[in-house]
Amino acid sequence: MKGVLWLLVFGASFVVAEDGLNAWLRYAPVPNADALRAQIPTTLVVLNTTEGSPVNTAGKELSQGLKGIVGLRLAPCGKSRPRQALTVGTVAQFLDANPTVRFDLPELINDGFYISVSGGNVRILGQNERGALYGAFHYLSLVSQGNASDLVVTSNPEAPVRWVNQWDNMQDGGTHGSVERGYGGPSIFFWQGRIRPDLTRAGQYARLLASIGINAVVVNNVNANATLLSPENMDGLARIANAFRPYGVQLGLSLNFASPELYGGLHTSDPFDKSVIAFWQNVTDNLYSRIPDMAGYLVKANSEGQPGPLTYNRTLADGANMFARTLQKYGGICMFRAFVYDYRTLNQTLSWKADRANAAVEYFDKLDGKFEPNVVIQIKYGPIDFQVREPVSPLFSHLQNTGSAIELQITQEYLGQQAHLVYLAPMWKELLDFDLRVESKPSKLSDIVSGKRFNQTLSGYAGVVNVGMNSTWLGSHLAMSNLYAYGKMAWTSSTTPEGVLGEWTKLTFGHDAQVIDVIKRLSMASWPAYEDYSGNLGVQTLTDILNAHYGPNPGSQDGNPWGQWTRADAFSIGMDRTDKNGTGFAGQYPPEVAAMYEEVETTPENLILWFHHLPYTHVLKSGKTIIQHFYDAHYRGSAVAQTFPEIWKTLKGKIDQERFDHVLFRLVYQAGHAIVWRDSICNFYFNKSGIPDELGRVGNYRYRIEAENMDLKGYKIYNVQPFEAASKGRAIVTVNNSTQGIASTTISAESGKYDVAVNYYDQAIGNSTWELYLDDSLVGRWKGDLEYTIGKAPVFYIDGQTATRITFKGIQVTKGSSLKIVGTPDGMEPAPVDYVSLLPEGLVD
Repeated sequence: MKGVLWLLVFGASFVVAEDGLNAWLRYAPVPNADALRAQIPTTLVVLNTTEGSPVNTAGKELSQGLKGIVGLRLAPCGKSRPRQALTVGTVAQFLDANPTVRFDLPELINDGFYISVSGGNVRILGQNERGALYGAFHYLSLVSQGNASDLVVTSNPEAPVRWVNQWDNMQDGGTHGSVERGYGGPSIFFWQGRIRPDLTRAGQYARLLASIGINAVVVNNVNANATLLSPENMDGLARIANAFRPYGVQLGLSLNFASPELYGGLHTSDPFDKSVIAFWQNVTDNLYSRIPDMAGYLVKANSEGQPGPLTYNRTLADGANMFARTLQKYGGICMFRAFVYDYRTLNQTLSWKADRANAAVEYFDKLDGKFEPNVVIQIKYGPIDFQVREPVSPLFSHLQNTGSAIELQITQEYLGQQAHLVYLAPMWKELLDFDLRVESKPSKLSDIVSGKRFNQTLSGYAGVVNVGMNSTWLGSHLAMSNLYAYGKMAWTSSTTPEGVLGEWTKLTFGHDAQVIDVIKRLSMASWPAYEDYSGNLGVQTLTDILNAHYGPNPGSQDGNPWGQWTRADAFSIGMDRTDKNGTGFAGQYPPEVAAMYEEVETTPENLILWFHHLPYTHVLKSGKTIIQHFYDAHYRGSAVAQTFPEIWKTLKGKIDQERFDHVLFRLVYQAGHAIVWRDSICNFYFNKSGIPDELGRVGNYRYRIEAENMDLKGYKIYNVQPFEAASKGRAIVTVNNSTQGIASTTISAESGKYDVAVNYYDQAIGNSTWELYLDDSLVGRWKGDLEYTIGKAPVFYIDGQTATRITFKGIQVTKGSSLKIVGTPDGMEPAPVDYVSLLPEGLVD
């Protein structure tokens, strides 16, 4: 009875107001707590009690975790060793403490761990202290999932480099707040040009990362600020490293290549200049004097107009090696990004063969084997920039004598920015399983980045995470599944997206079978749906690449120097990347893969427009033309997104209200924005091609009342740019920023119950309010404050990025009644409205 009472009382605290701060480390009570508790020893033996050591941290986690999960209070071991105990430490520590104990121990490598649960004894042993902590977290994860029975686990990481990159800026006013491409609030490290005085959240972050096997964090933006090298900031970095150290997480640092000039007062940053070499050695020595276990450096050079070794007619290897040599005596790593291209020389009008995708191989191919052994080339998974679907970067097949790391993006820069649910593990799994067939031998990407394929000892993973001060870390509870999956897949690439998702869901939301099933259904459908309603057939995600990288703007892809081109015209679309008459990109792959991509017939159709320029009328294997596939896919993806809120609603009462409401709000928003995406893309290509939708949907919206066709008072008509970001190309705005606007019309629809949807624009330059009336009866009131409630990049324009929708369901409508929208502007936001839809219940226009 005591155990039941404990579960009811203690468990109740986890039902109320969970804000997400503990993520998957909630240590919430489990349904079979009594049975599990009986299988766990009550005495804890910690083989290193030094405060701040990872083994001591492991002991604290075990005590805290088992108390929360099963209500067990572990007793510390006294002078006499009990026959049954939970022991945690390194293998060496265990053997020193138990010289007469003999048992077969499998081979462990750096960070590996061994868990043995047998006859009431639990041993958690790591090859090193970090491994012991990883083992403790793994054991707690097993117990949290309801498993404390006898078992033996031996786990070694596939790759030594398992880093995350934070794109944090030192100033609060940096791009997208203080974190570039960060949608979870301000930086947890920096504030007003300095390191934060309170680094509590940094320690909490390290705890989360250690629990999934991440061993280093690069804490600042790859577009680095040279002032980070000041003595004051170096001292601050040391404080961050101190916060990380109990969890075995090392600190890494992004460097600005031009720091010798920008900060050091030198006349050059040439990597061959003796004063430059001395400058960087002095920086490195000063950093290691403060942070003796620093992981190393991350360098972005000669990219997007930034200086680098090529500026001085040196090779990229020359630049990387300069940094690497300063690190060698300390055992540090130089991660050198392969994201190298010059937008100033890209011009598709002048050259059909111009192609940003070619850049990585062109810059790095002849340098293989010329890098110092502690250099790792950090390569984005695809050759462009974190798109919804890209082929694997061919550069991975070219670096056979140089370590490489795959750069994945957990933060959803082009993929909905955590305002849209997009579970990324299925994408990563496809990439890691892709066989590059180097020298016609099996060459899975996972085997290349683990070092297995080319016998590399230094290689691995780098994930762009960009957490912030928001209690959900990434801005969305469900987005955290991507961070969890990244860590697990970086440790073991064979991890399945479904399996790791189920594990994360149990730890984050509990054991209820319906909760697990619903989150699986939503998450596994999310990437295909997003690809469908954003950009498919390999055409990339058709976001606004000139602004926030968030909402739809297919026209922004072409006619610019950034190289994310579709080459769409009135008749055809797609990049010809063939060797025979295109940009030659396909020829950068090993012969078997190159041959597959060279021909339209053998190119996978989900990448067909990546490799081939084809007429809109080209017939796919489905029998559909490309343009009809576009229409159908965008309608299909949007329709799937409409189901997300309704599926989630079935969990009401199954999880705490705070997280339930948080997720529901975002799924409702996503459903509305998916319609914006659908209409924008379909209308853009209908306008460009002149080819109608065979099903008559595109451009025909029978349930809509266009705002510009309503009777306007205090409102005026506004031509939206790009045109496809508004239904029929126009919206309404208030005549000035101090005048209330009224748009009214007489309802011609038959009387009945309707879902009334209003599409409007929520700009980040004010907080307008809107009211919807039927015959002077208020239906609803809302405010334009999504910049505070949805963690996407703030946008100031009336376009597809600020377009959104609110729906009032089950409203009784009478034919001949008056429908009225009253918009009150605020700041510079003129209460913009696009249209109103009167939808028969259950339908979407």
